Amino acid sequence: MDANSTARECWSVSAVPGSVAGGAGANGTRCFAEHVPEIVTGGTTLLICLCGLLGNGTILWLLSSRVRRNPFSAYLLNLAVADFTFLLCTSAFLVIYHMPMLSCFQPQLLRVLPLFHSMVLLTYSSSLYLLTAISVERCVGVLWPFWCRCHRPKLLSAVTCSLLWALACVLAGLVYFVCDLGHSEHCWMVLGTLCFLNFCFFTPLMVLSNVIVFVKLRRSSWQQHPVRLYTVIFLTVFSFLLFGIPLSIQIFINFFVYINLVFEICLLLASFNSSINPVIYVLVGSYGKSKFRRSVKVALQRVFEDRADSQEVGESPVMGTAA
Repeated sequence: MDANSTARECWSVSAVPGSVAGGAGANGTRCFAEHVPEIVTGGTTLLICLCGLLGNGTILWLLSSRVRRNPFSAYLLNLAVADFTFLLCTSAFLVIYHMPMLSCFQPQLLRVLPLFHSMVLLTYSSSLYLLTAISVERCVGVLWPFWCRCHRPKLLSAVTCSLLWALACVLAGLVYFVCDLGHSEHCWMVLGTLCFLNFCFFTPLMVLSNVIVFVKLRRSSWQQHPVRLYTVIFLTVFSFLLFGIPLSIQIFINFFVYINLVFEICLLLASFNSSINPVIYVLVGSYGKSKFRRSVKVALQRVFEDRADSQEVGESPVMGTAA
């Protein structure tokens, strides 16, 4: 089998459940038993997604209406949107995907699987790109603080987020139309480009930026920098590397072999990564208090409205922020 047909077969997710569709009827029990590990993994992922939707929904509400915005809260607001949409699409994908295994599905529903699959790719890639943008801008702020204070464009965050969302939309759209719908011989080129950008460009750039920031801060006084914000960024990036990157690796491995259970495990880890970010924000914002008596809103203010952060990017200090 050549590379083109391998890529099409591995990436055509809508074809995977088809082998299970015949499970209804006499062979239903046997077919169900064969897919118990996948169903258990999918059910666990779905539970994680529901918890993550609640957490990210709360973060979206607070960041959009209750917490004063600054350049980096704008990035994290977009990251929360990407995580929330990723969890929502993953939930829909899993429910439809596992219906054949539960023998209670309508075959027509399988036709929308490629759409949800591409949406999962879009939001997953957007999270990676936004985390990279946050890391790079923090790195620039540490290396050239004068530029951040005096010359940083006010609309830089908005423009950067728009461009990164556009890039993710283009790539996910190509996967949808070229691979999932068209089954074109050029599918391997689209997937190769996606894997290269995600795994070979954005991920190393994100890691390198955080390493530079960490080394630079080790040689300077942390008191001059927004410690909580840096901690949130480091933990969020570390979480993505630990739980999110396996999905990128699995996308690359799909070029050679498709293992259904491995895909679902990687999806579980990526869902956990998108769900853990709100917990990181609250824990870091609440750190230093003997009891968690403060509200989630105050915890987020302590992270995103840090005085050092506001002064670094040339804004006036935020009034009324809890220290």
